[in-house]
Amino acid sequence: MAGALVMSGARVEARHERTARLAPSAAPIQTSTLGVKVHYEGTPVSTRLLTDHDACIAEWKAIRASHLANTKENYSDVAYNYAACPHGYLLEGRGIGKRTGANGNQELNRAHYAIVGLVGDEGLTQPTDAMLGAIRDGIELLRQHGAGDEIKGHRDSYATDCPGGPLYAWVKKGAPRPAGTATEPTPAKPKVSLAHIVYAARHDPPAAQGHTSYKAEVLRVEKALADHRSEGVRNGPAPAAGPPRARV
Repeated sequence: MAGALVMSGARVEARHERTARLAPSAAPIQTSTLGVKVHYEGTPVSTRLLTDHDACIAEWKAIRASHLANTKENYSDVAYNYAACPHGYLLEGRGIGKRTGANGNQELNRAHYAIVGLVGDEGLTQPTDAMLGAIRDGIELLRQHGAGDEIKGHRDSYATDCPGGPLYAWVKKGAPRPAGTATEPTPAKPKVSLAHIVYAARHDPPAAQGHTSYKAEVLRVEKALADHRSEGVRNGPAPAAGPPRARV
């Protein structure tokens, strides 16, 4: 999915996907923070989320709708940068480079980004390992884009029970990634400059004498060509085209 382009391996559902098909967040720009604060909903959350990912999407849409309807806070968007669901998906809210509206006041909002786990104080109260892994994905994603190393709970520096006992206990341990939820980075695609290859072809001695210009790139291209030729030999020549069919 598109969100996976942001951070290799993380399962991110972006704003433009089925979460809401929204335009980019109108929240204020915030390109760096001290770190990330972890939140929970603080209200009853249905255990249906455990077995139905559509229910997670509906929950996230409902949170955004309730925030936009809150005339006292006057939110410009859902308050959180991301949400994490029980299935291990990171649901985009304000996203990267945007100030949160969730930490209690403007000073606290400027200090940390915010990720909410879709658990509450009744019903679904225990985060799954997949949810903890998704929160960790979000922390690492935000660190790649300006967040510092701090990981705190909402209750740190603000009078609230958030993020609830189970999530806060995990935060106090340093928010460790549960076993089996590690993201596997996709190997970076090798970069080859066509200009470098042309230069080497024009100026280098024959290959038997060794390359002298942009050796790594030239060898990479040679290997790709050799692999392509080998594949052609294994598969045999392409079948000849048959006679043209009569038009009917």
